[in-house]
Amino acid sequence: MKIFSLFILFALLSLTAGAQDLNARVQVVAPKIQTTNKRIFQALETAMKDFLNGRKWSADNILPQERINCNFIFNVTSWDGSASFSGELQVQSTRPVFNSTYTSTLLNILDKDIDITYTEGQTIDYTDQNYQSNLSSIMAFYAYIIVGMDYDTFARYGGSTYFAAAQNVITNAQTSGYKGWKAFDGTINRYWLSENLNNTLYQPLRSLMYDYHRNGLDIMADNAGKARKTIVALLPTLSQVDRQRLGSMFPLVFFTAKSDELISIFAKADPQDRIQALNILSQADPANGLKYQTLQKN
Repeated sequence: MKIFSLFILFALLSLTAGAQDLNARVQVVAPKIQTTNKRIFQALETAMKDFLNGRKWSADNILPQERINCNFIFNVTSWDGSASFSGELQVQSTRPVFNSTYTSTLLNILDKDIDITYTEGQTIDYTDQNYQSNLSSIMAFYAYIIVGMDYDTFARYGGSTYFAAAQNVITNAQTSGYKGWKAFDGTINRYWLSENLNNTLYQPLRSLMYDYHRNGLDIMADNAGKARKTIVALLPTLSQVDRQRLGSMFPLVFFTAKSDELISIFAKADPQDRIQALNILSQADPANGLKYQTLQKN
């Protein structure tokens, strides 16, 4: 059944017609590159933007106001003067919160394994069936991750199909020779992000993402006290996620996106909930321990 569902998804995604799913803003910056001709970087920026916004990444009809806002910032640190580029890619996505103007960050990740080739005027080809290029595979991978994480916050495990599609990109790229696609390329890369999101071990964290947004943030405007109680009740799950496992990237991604938001949520909580949040968050996310200490001062 899962294979059949993926087949249907890939068939739909192969069609270029239809509404776009992403509202992607793309920047290509090259502050370290000494050249007076910036046209190639502008061309790459436009090509990336058109690729991300011009394709159908989900199986649903997305209304213009429902498009997922995301940012891709490619910082070029090396260029051979022709078609080879290396650098870092910052990928961010947000989700609107019901009955408010606030947007919640879902993804904020820095990918340091970016090596691509592009020539001005080149058509960026992509297919779900096989590997075409590192540039198109990287963008397709993050497009599926962005859609999947968004869907996970509106339906419990709603992003599963898209995380499976991201895993398919990983599988196709295994023979590419580029970094970031394999388990032994490190513990913070595309391989481990996909592995975690498709691994049942991390389903509790995916389930938390749904409750946090739908039953927490989305009711914050109407009943802030109830929303905070819901979120504080979810926090013990964060302590149960195994962060010592090799390649535990999803928890890192979660806290990178949510640490400041969690502090903001609990800064106005009653003392008991605030201290409980402080203790759990400090234990579950020691890297941001000093930030969470501000909850003790309120």
